[in-house]
Amino acid sequence: MFRFCLALLMITCGAPISADVIGRVRVIDGDTFDIAGIRVRLHGIDAPEHKQVCETEQGANWACGAWVSARVAEMYGGKRARCKEVDRDSYGRVVARCEIGGRDVGQRLVSEGLAFAYRKYSMAYDLDEKGAAVNDRGLHASRVQNPAQYRATRAQGRIPPDRTCAIKGNISKSGKIFHMPGQRDYERTGINLSKGEQWFCTAAQARAAGWRKARR
Repeated sequence: MFRFCLALLMITCGAPISADVIGRVRVIDGDTFDIAGIRVRLHGIDAPEHKQVCETEQGANWACGAWVSARVAEMYGGKRARCKEVDRDSYGRVVARCEIGGRDVGQRLVSEGLAFAYRKYSMAYDLDEKGAAVNDRGLHASRVQNPAQYRATRAQGRIPPDRTCAIKGNISKSGKIFHMPGQRDYERTGINLSKGEQWFCTAAQARAAGWRKARR
């Protein structure tokens, strides 16, 4: 009776309840899966973003993010996983440790050089990453920017320094195009002032400077 009351008290007090997520894997990218309709972010690891580019020792660029996503899909796509929730992130995703075939997925990905130990949140895979680096496995055989730094760099130029002048004057192969808040490509467009791109306060100001409005 005491145990029942204690359990009931925990529920009514809003105590967090973690549960297993079990099901077939659909790979989103190197550290994110869809399992049984639930978006799962692997705990303690950080893989390159899908569009991230790395550099070989010879100085050539290659699509390392897409390569990692493809490799992880080959390894785990369609396989049955059991994940134990650790937390929820700011996007509402379940952050979890997952096992497939009895092996820790995060540990394997870091050990094979397909992801990095995300030391900000966990030191669980610190030695696995060091072993991969020493042996030049996977990403460690090339020059790769830390995924967190890459995301921070991409975010630069996306947030208007003055909220009253939030129109983005972008320069692309299509010419000078300005994006209004709410348009399709507004959020992902970054402004690089050193390339001649500009922030505008009004559409009229942008047109007067030679920019045309984005179609969508």
